[in-house]
Amino acid sequence: MRIPACLLTALLALPAFAAEHGGEHAEPSILWKWANFVILVAVLGYLINKHAGAFFRSRTAEIQSGLTEAARMRETAERQVSEIERRVANLESEIASLRGESKKEMAAEAERLKVETAKTLERVQAQAQFEIASATKLASAELKRRTAELAVELASGEIRQRMSGAVQEKLVTSFVSQLGAARK
Repeated sequence: MRIPACLLTALLALPAFAAEHGGEHAEPSILWKWANFVILVAVLGYLINKHAGAFFRSRTAEIQSGLTEAARMRETAERQVSEIERRVANLESEIASLRGESKKEMAAEAERLKVETAKTLERVQAQAQFEIASATKLASAELKRRTAELAVELASGEIRQRMSGAVQEKLVTSFVSQLGAARK
Protein backbone atom coordinates (compact mmCIF):
# COMPACT_ATOMS: atom_id res chain seq x y z
CA MET A 1 0.00 0.00 0.00
CA ARG A 2 2.06 2.85 -1.29
CA ILE A 3 0.58 6.38 -1.17
CA PRO A 4 2.21 9.07 -3.35
CA ALA A 5 3.57 12.07 -1.45
CA CYS A 6 1.44 14.64 -3.29
CA LEU A 7 -1.78 12.72 -2.54
CA LEU A 8 -0.78 12.49 1.08
CA THR A 9 -0.12 16.24 1.23
CA ALA A 10 -3.47 16.96 -0.41
CA LEU A 11 -5.32 14.77 2.04
CA LEU A 12 -3.60 16.44 4.97
CA ALA A 13 -4.33 19.92 3.65
CA LEU A 14 -8.02 19.17 2.86
CA PRO A 15 -9.35 20.01 6.34
CA ALA A 16 -7.56 23.35 6.27
CA PHE A 17 -9.21 24.24 2.91
CA ALA A 18 -12.59 23.21 4.26
CA ALA A 19 -12.20 25.46 7.27
CA GLU A 20 -11.45 28.42 4.96
CA HIS A 21 -14.60 27.97 2.93
CA GLY A 22 -16.83 27.56 5.88
CA GLY A 23 -15.56 30.63 7.72
CA GLU A 24 -13.08 31.26 10.36
CA HIS A 25 -15.18 30.14 13.25
CA ALA A 26 -17.09 27.45 11.48
CA GLU A 27 -17.08 23.99 12.99
CA PRO A 28 -15.68 21.34 10.71
CA SER A 29 -18.37 19.00 9.58
CA ILE A 30 -18.52 15.44 10.65
CA LEU A 31 -17.46 14.37 7.19
CA TRP A 32 -14.19 16.26 7.52
CA LYS A 33 -13.59 14.76 10.95
CA TRP A 34 -14.01 11.30 9.49
CA ALA A 35 -11.75 12.16 6.59
CA ASN A 36 -9.16 13.42 9.02
CA PHE A 37 -9.46 10.17 11.01
CA VAL A 38 -9.16 8.05 7.84
CA ILE A 39 -6.05 9.99 6.78
CA LEU A 40 -4.52 9.52 10.23
CA VAL A 41 -5.28 5.80 10.17
CA ALA A 42 -3.89 5.48 6.62
CA VAL A 43 -0.64 7.26 7.54
CA LEU A 44 -0.27 5.21 10.69
CA GLY A 45 -1.05 2.04 8.74
CA TYR A 46 1.55 2.95 6.13
CA LEU A 47 4.23 3.64 8.79
CA ILE A 48 3.35 0.49 10.71
CA ASN A 49 3.44 -1.57 7.51
CA LYS A 50 6.76 -0.06 6.50
CA HIS A 51 8.58 -0.53 9.82
CA ALA A 52 6.64 -3.24 11.61
CA GLY A 53 7.52 -6.00 9.12
CA ALA A 54 11.23 -5.74 9.77
CA PHE A 55 10.64 -5.38 13.49
CA PHE A 56 8.39 -8.43 13.63
CA ARG A 57 10.75 -10.49 11.43
CA SER A 58 13.71 -9.67 13.70
CA ARG A 59 11.59 -10.30 16.77
CA THR A 60 10.41 -13.61 15.30
CA ALA A 61 14.02 -14.58 14.57
CA GLU A 62 14.99 -13.68 18.16
CA ILE A 63 12.10 -15.70 19.54
CA GLN A 64 12.93 -18.68 17.31
CA SER A 65 16.61 -18.57 18.30
CA GLY A 66 15.52 -18.30 21.93
CA LEU A 67 13.25 -21.31 21.48
CA THR A 68 16.06 -23.25 19.79
CA GLU A 69 18.45 -22.34 22.61
CA ALA A 70 15.82 -23.26 25.20
CA ALA A 71 15.26 -26.62 23.48
CA ARG A 72 18.99 -27.27 23.43
CA MET A 73 19.29 -26.30 27.11
CA ARG A 74 16.28 -28.50 27.91
CA GLU A 75 17.91 -31.49 26.18
CA THR A 76 21.16 -30.84 28.08
CA ALA A 77 19.26 -30.57 31.36
CA GLU A 78 17.32 -33.76 30.60
CA ARG A 79 20.58 -35.60 29.86
CA GLN A 80 22.04 -34.32 33.12
CA VAL A 81 18.91 -35.31 35.04
CA SER A 82 18.95 -38.79 33.51
CA GLU A 83 22.66 -39.15 34.34
CA ILE A 84 22.02 -38.05 37.93
CA GLU A 85 19.05 -40.43 38.19
CA ARG A 86 21.22 -43.26 36.85
CA ARG A 87 23.91 -42.46 39.39
CA VAL A 88 21.39 -42.27 42.22
CA ALA A 89 19.92 -45.61 41.12
CA ASN A 90 23.41 -47.15 41.14
CA LEU A 91 24.35 -45.41 44.38
CA GLU A 92 23.03 -48.17 46.62
CA SER A 93 24.89 -50.86 44.71
CA GLU A 94 28.06 -48.74 44.67
CA ILE A 95 27.79 -48.19 48.44
CA ALA A 96 27.28 -51.93 48.99
CA SER A 97 30.24 -52.65 46.72
CA LEU A 98 32.43 -50.15 48.57
CA ARG A 99 31.39 -51.64 51.92
CA GLY A 100 32.23 -55.14 50.68
CA GLU A 101 35.61 -54.00 49.38
CA SER A 102 36.39 -52.17 52.61
CA LYS A 103 35.47 -55.27 54.65
CA LYS A 104 37.75 -57.39 52.47
CA GLU A 105 40.55 -54.85 52.80
CA MET A 106 40.07 -54.67 56.57
CA ALA A 107 40.14 -58.48 56.85
CA ALA A 108 43.28 -58.63 54.69
CA GLU A 109 44.90 -55.89 56.78
CA ALA A 110 43.95 -57.70 60.01
CA GLU A 111 45.46 -60.93 58.67
CA ARG A 112 48.60 -59.09 57.56
CA LEU A 113 48.91 -57.50 61.01
CA LYS A 114 48.37 -60.89 62.67
CA VAL A 115 51.12 -62.47 60.56
CA GLU A 116 53.44 -59.52 61.13
CA THR A 117 52.76 -59.64 64.89
CA ALA A 118 53.49 -63.38 64.96
CA LYS A 119 56.78 -62.84 63.09
CA THR A 120 57.73 -60.00 65.41
CA LEU A 121 56.91 -62.18 68.43
CA GLU A 122 59.05 -65.00 67.05
CA ARG A 123 61.93 -62.57 66.48
CA VAL A 124 61.56 -61.17 70.00
CA GLN A 125 61.47 -64.68 71.48
CA ALA A 126 64.51 -65.74 69.46
CA GLN A 127 66.35 -62.59 70.53
CA ALA A 128 65.36 -63.19 74.17
CA GLN A 129 66.56 -66.81 73.99
CA PHE A 130 69.82 -65.69 72.40
CA GLU A 131 70.31 -63.06 75.12
CA ILE A 132 69.48 -65.61 77.83
CA ALA A 133 71.98 -68.08 76.34
CA SER A 134 74.62 -65.35 76.09
CA ALA A 135 73.94 -64.22 79.64
CA THR A 136 74.12 -67.86 80.82
CA LYS A 137 77.47 -68.41 79.07
CA LEU A 138 78.81 -65.14 80.44
CA ALA A 139 77.62 -65.97 83.95
CA SER A 140 79.09 -69.50 83.68
CA ALA A 141 82.45 -68.11 82.51
CA GLU A 142 82.37 -65.50 85.27
CA LEU A 143 81.54 -68.23 87.82
CA LYS A 144 84.42 -70.42 86.57
CA ARG A 145 86.82 -67.48 86.70
CA ARG A 146 85.70 -66.56 90.20
CA THR A 147 85.89 -70.20 91.30
CA ALA A 148 89.43 -70.46 89.93
CA GLU A 149 90.42 -67.25 91.74
CA LEU A 150 88.98 -68.53 94.99
CA ALA A 151 90.70 -71.89 94.53
CA VAL A 152 94.03 -70.14 93.88
CA GLU A 153 93.53 -67.86 96.91
CA LEU A 154 92.61 -70.81 99.06
CA ALA A 155 95.57 -72.87 97.84
CA SER A 156 97.99 -69.97 98.26
CA GLY A 157 96.65 -69.37 101.76
CA GLU A 158 97.17 -73.01 102.64
CA ILE A 159 100.63 -73.02 101.09
CA ARG A 160 101.58 -69.96 103.13
CA GLN A 161 100.41 -71.66 106.26
CA ARG A 162 102.37 -74.82 105.55
CA MET A 163 105.39 -73.01 104.24
CA SER A 164 108.16 -72.79 106.80
CA GLY A 165 111.85 -72.01 106.44
CA ALA A 166 112.89 -75.69 106.20
CA VAL A 167 110.24 -76.46 103.59
CA GLN A 168 111.27 -73.45 101.52
CA GLU A 169 114.93 -74.51 101.67
CA LYS A 170 114.07 -78.02 100.63
CA LEU A 171 112.02 -76.69 97.66
CA VAL A 172 114.79 -74.38 96.49
CA THR A 173 117.40 -77.15 96.72
CA SER A 174 115.14 -79.52 94.78
CA PHE A 175 114.53 -76.90 92.11
CA VAL A 176 118.21 -76.10 91.68
CA SER A 177 119.09 -79.79 91.37
CA GLN A 178 116.40 -80.23 88.72
CA LEU A 179 117.81 -77.30 86.80
CA GLY A 180 121.30 -78.74 86.98
CA ALA A 181 120.09 -82.10 85.75
CA ALA A 182 118.19 -80.46 82.91
CA ARG A 183 121.36 -78.62 81.76
CA LYS A 184 123.41 -81.69 81.60
